[in-house]
Amino acid sequence: MSARKTLLLTGASRGIGHATVRRFSDAGWRVVTTSREEVPPECKRDPNWTHHIAADLSEPAEVERFVGEARNLLGEDALDALVNNAGVSPKAPFRERLGVLNGEIADWHEVFQLNFFTPLSLARGLAAALARGKGAIVNVTSIAGHALHPFAGSAYSTSKAALSALTREMAAEFGQLGVRVNAVAPGEIETQMLSPETEALIPRIPLQRLGSPEDVAAAIFYLCAPESAYVTGTEIFITGGQHLY
Repeated sequence: MSARKTLLLTGASRGIGHATVRRFSDAGWRVVTTSREEVPPECKRDPNWTHHIAADLSEPAEVERFVGEARNLLGEDALDALVNNAGVSPKAPFRERLGVLNGEIADWHEVFQLNFFTPLSLARGLAAALARGKGAIVNVTSIAGHALHPFAGSAYSTSKAALSALTREMAAEFGQLGVRVNAVAPGEIETQMLSPETEALIPRIPLQRLGSPEDVAAAIFYLCAPESAYVTGTEIFITGGQHLY
């Protein structure tokens, strides 16, 4: 068995994923990641970031391949944390909100594949490794899954709402394996996904600022650490209080 704890994280190339990798690496965890891109330069320089597997998790066949490679990499070692961070939020050409009436149904399928079915498939495929480590799963949802959002489209919002519900259901089922399942719901976080118009939302945020990827990474780390050993089925809002309105 590996002496170090192991994290597997999706969507590692930037933003929340990249900040989360740094947070776990700083704590001495072994880090395994995946994204569409090849190995990031930081991976080669970080001795704790041991493996990066390039995969397009929006494709079911790629998800199956990735699960196989991850299992082979882990062998009989435990997986201590799975963070389902990869997600997609399609944008309209003129930045209008993609809704039920003006979006392509094919786009809905693509959004739900990455935002909902991929986390489900990864959790199922890696359940045995997670059970060996009595590990934790953290799903990255969104404030948009809980209330109408001016910029997030309907497909993205409903996929995140579904992921929130899946977190609850997984917590009940994975609890039988000794595995905890929780979620973090970010609000307006300074990443490349953020719309330029987001600045207008700051007055609605009680803490009067945008969040940072590090704010989200800290909550994810807590949900995977021993300090949260009796926490499961919970969704933490990382919104600066925006979700209160």
